[in-house]
Amino acid sequence: MIRVMSIVVCAALAGPAVAATAKEKDCTYQSDVVASVQAARVARVGEGKVATHVADTSPAWPEKYNAVVPLVTPWIYSMKMAEVKKADLAAAWKELCLSQ
Repeated sequence: MIRVMSIVVCAALAGPAVAATAKEKDCTYQSDVVASVQAARVARVGEGKVATHVADTSPAWPEKYNAVVPLVTPWIYSMKMAEVKKADLAAAWKELCLSQ
């Protein structure tokens, strides 16, 4: 009985840590996508060609994160180039993501 309870307690304590790690990993991948789209904007890649351009860079994130590219592209392309060049959009995205 004590062994079962200790396993339950350990699982309960590890649960939030595992969830936090998974969330941080997810937010990191999302911020990597934002950084790639930002780099494409700075490189003056046309807005309609961003998805192809990013895919051609062989990104390190899992394929499912490619779906984020068309979601963040209009946001980044609506900003002035001077803002895009100086802002750390990936860090801002990650901070916002982690706070959710």
